[in-house]
Amino acid sequence: MFGFKSNKPRERFYLLPGQGGRNYYRKQKVFLCWAVLVSLLLGSVITLVMWHAARVQP
Repeated sequence: MFGFKSNKPRERFYLLPGQGGRNYYRKQKVFLCWAVLVSLLLGSVITLVMWHAARVQP
């Protein structure tokens, strides 16, 4: 009504069946979730190592 929603269909760019559409977007969402989780875990491990190294008295 106010132009907030795009009525254009999603552009198809895959070469073979199964390389696009709903499964592709679901796979991208799973990859994004894993990337966020791994980065948070790795960041917290690095933070803990740096914090522990700063607390150690020489």
